[in-house]
Amino acid sequence: MSKIIKIKKGLNIPILGEAEKILNTTPRSSTYSVCPPDFHGLTPKMLVKEGEKVKAGSPLFFDKYNEKIIFTSPVSGIFLDLVRGEKRRIMKLVIQADDTNEYLDFGSAEPDSLSREQVIKKLLQSGLWPAIRQRPYSVIANPEDSPKAIFVSAFNSAPLCADMDFIVNGQENEFQAGLNVLQKLTDGKVHLSVHVDNNLNSAFLNAKGVELHRFSGPHPSGNVGIQIHHIDPVDKGDIVWYLGVQHLIAIGRLFEKGIYDASKIIALAGSEVLNPRYYRTISGARISDIIATNLRFEEGVNRRIISGDVLTGTHVGENDYLRFYDDMVSVIPEGDKPEIFSWILPNFDKFSVSRSFPAFLMPWKKYRHNTNIRSGERPFVVTGVYEKVLPMDIMPMQLLKSIMINDIDMMEKLGIYEVAPEDFALCEYVCPSKIDIQYYIREGLDTIRGEFS
Repeated sequence: MSKIIKIKKGLNIPILGEAEKILNTTPRSSTYSVCPPDFHGLTPKMLVKEGEKVKAGSPLFFDKYNEKIIFTSPVSGIFLDLVRGEKRRIMKLVIQADDTNEYLDFGSAEPDSLSREQVIKKLLQSGLWPAIRQRPYSVIANPEDSPKAIFVSAFNSAPLCADMDFIVNGQENEFQAGLNVLQKLTDGKVHLSVHVDNNLNSAFLNAKGVELHRFSGPHPSGNVGIQIHHIDPVDKGDIVWYLGVQHLIAIGRLFEKGIYDASKIIALAGSEVLNPRYYRTISGARISDIIATNLRFEEGVNRRIISGDVLTGTHVGENDYLRFYDDMVSVIPEGDKPEIFSWILPNFDKFSVSRSFPAFLMPWKKYRHNTNIRSGERPFVVTGVYEKVLPMDIMPMQLLKSIMINDIDMMEKLGIYEVAPEDFALCEYVCPSKIDIQYYIREGLDTIRGEFS
């Protein structure tokens, strides 16, 4: 029996609208998309032209600075449109989908019969390599590197998060096949983290070829960065890789069937969803086909649709698309209405980390959170609140200040190599100064990467 790693610092945010464990299938979208901004630091170079026919798994573009890393189509159809943003930055590639998928055949293979180089080549050709990311920097892993370990988190602890036990049900063989592939990619260990209260699926508990770790405690215990910190911390010069459960299943399907099958199960959740539940869809599906007519309507209340969770996800519109790394879509009120004298009212319907509101008297209650941050940016002062929600042996405020003044030596000393923006999402949530902390952490990581790459 593996030792339980107890996470004491953190916060579970009680939000209405957790997805019920009912699985539906979304209608097939007329268009799908791959969004280059999902892959931080990527400069895409196109491989197809508008109007060209593609199959599921056909190359669409590659990374300008690492031509081996290829990004492929999640569906078969016609490459319809290239959407650009400011400074002609490529924001979306839109594919008009066929009625049924036609797959590019990469050939099935048993990982044990292949060399490490052959496994990497198959992952690169299929377009599944971007599923593997690395610490430090939280970017797509470099296939030329040799990681000291690979991490898979089998649970998510973010608000309204998707239940991985429910998602992996019926896909146990593909999950194990994916783990078998990971064992070929490192001479170190493959670490699988589960939660003592949630992960009961045999796919996790009986996984072969991995070192199993049991976690307990609140969010962010499900963040892979927190797990790495408590299992095998990243020092300067170290490289570890990590990926999610659903991408691991897709890798297993690639080696078992020889195709890039981009299907996934996502949670549609949030207080503005009429029937929160799970949906089988395809990566890059149109958001409008996922939410359909399943949203609550209230006069004068606008909604925010988020691809991902409410702390780290991407704000999208109904005509936008599901992002590559996301396992859920969250819908909450926009919070764009002024609140007169809200600070002086009892506020029984608002959650507070402190005891400003009576929420602490009702620990069982869940709330209809909105996006209102209630005031603008304030002076950045020492409060000690970050340390209460960040279960890492670092000094978050000092690290943040070193990033703001661009002190590279101090960033290194304070643990910049261990962190990613998502690890600081709760710090941002509780921040009394309303600082965009995740932005600054990403800025610091980019500075360090640019300095030493």
